[in-house]
Amino acid sequence: MALQWLSLVGTIWLQSISATNSNFPAYSSQLKHLLSLSQLQLNNLAFASDAGKLFGFVSGIAAVYLPLWIVLLIGSSLGFIGYGVQYLFLLSNKASSLPYTLVFLLTVLAGNSICWINTVCYVIAIQNFPFDRQLAVGLSTSYQGLSAKIYADVVELVFKSSSSSIQRARSYLLLNCILPLVVCLIASPLVRVIKSPRSRRLSGGFLVIFVITIFTGTYAVITSLGSRTGLCSPSVILIGMCVFLVAPLVVPLMERLRERMENKCLIRSYGKKVCDESSMHEENGGVVNEHGVKDEGLFVCGDEEVGAKVMIKSLNFWLYFFVYMFGATVGMVYLNNLGQIVESRGSSKTSSLVSLASSFGFFGRIFPCILDYHISRANCKVSRPALIALMMVPMTASFFLLLNNNNLCLHISTATIGICTGAITSISVSTTADLFGTKNFGVNHNIVVSNIPIGSLLFGNMAALLYREEALTNGNGNCMGTKCYQTSFIIWGSLCFIGTFLAITLHSRSKKTYI
Repeated sequence: MALQWLSLVGTIWLQSISATNSNFPAYSSQLKHLLSLSQLQLNNLAFASDAGKLFGFVSGIAAVYLPLWIVLLIGSSLGFIGYGVQYLFLLSNKASSLPYTLVFLLTVLAGNSICWINTVCYVIAIQNFPFDRQLAVGLSTSYQGLSAKIYADVVELVFKSSSSSIQRARSYLLLNCILPLVVCLIASPLVRVIKSPRSRRLSGGFLVIFVITIFTGTYAVITSLGSRTGLCSPSVILIGMCVFLVAPLVVPLMERLRERMENKCLIRSYGKKVCDESSMHEENGGVVNEHGVKDEGLFVCGDEEVGAKVMIKSLNFWLYFFVYMFGATVGMVYLNNLGQIVESRGSSKTSSLVSLASSFGFFGRIFPCILDYHISRANCKVSRPALIALMMVPMTASFFLLLNNNNLCLHISTATIGICTGAITSISVSTTADLFGTKNFGVNHNIVVSNIPIGSLLFGNMAALLYREEALTNGNGNCMGTKCYQTSFIIWGSLCFIGTFLAITLHSRSKKTYI
């Protein structure tokens, strides 16, 4: 069991640095000037980062046939190449000679690397914690919401705010290139599938990690706000974040100590489980946990595992596909354009807003996990499509709130969109497993998230074209004021509104799953 917890800690570290595309808004404006890009070309680079998910199913197939540590190293190597080549061009001051097509392809390659890391984390969480998969997935993926915050903290420490734009762009590309590779090398021995029985002690371990996670998110939000006012030094902020990231190790360490001292649960070589009576027992072919709930295994639609070909022919898949596209994907498109949105409003606080969105996205990802923990203790189930619909309501309102030019509205809306986008992203992992099973999860979920690059291309380019139209009206290449993204906010809010009703429809079609 100590190895189970250690694998979860490994996925937490991996997720905390995996979302390299989330810090793109922090240096997108600098990259735009360095490469002399139009707003449409810049938006296509944001799409390119998401376009790597179109090939994410390859990582799902690889996770079936290859050891997970090899899958991790492949993913981190792709990111190393994708961001590394861009960094070398900027380092040699030859950014202007870098062909746009090459930048696009390198960004696609770097974006695909995220899929490989995420796939390993999902497989570990689902297989090592089969009866607590939402808890494990929610805890690990919540840290993905901190990626932009962590990268911003490192940049603020190494490269001060007064640094030149090219130096800041270089620093982000260098971190995106090196940090995932280093962490993958450290975590690769930890992330492996562990076959072990479940015991009562799992609840205590999750509770400890919950507390650590909540304190981590709170610290991230406070320091994001504090960095805007200069109350916290960059070195203190980064050291504190590192301490919180290491803190979950206390669970496997204490578990290992208990196993050695008490020796309560052993797994004999012939495969039979000998546990203390507080663990679990067999009943009619199922497993009864400490709450008295019979766990007959993970839900599989129609009592059979659903393959990719069957899945894409089902109506539930397409409802789910567009719910995700009109919810989390729209939120990601907003966050990808956050740098230009902030600049168009005459503000220079892009990094702090990106950190704010990242920190609140962290809480959004952990919310479904906490809810599932309490619901499981009450012997109840909750419809995940209904939860997605619930998250899309405030998200819709936030886009319309952005029509107000007040900076407070910008901060409130950004935080709300960050929370809702993070929550939907976290919920979707278990939703895919609920609707289509776990055997083909790696391939199935990567097909579902292929909506992200499609939505990024459609909704992002739409916003870029509207921005360019307003800029031409002003007679120059830049657009200033709320009118630059006014129509985009209305369209994005309307899409979220439609997505809410699609989620309700999916809930009504799949509610038998959660009875």
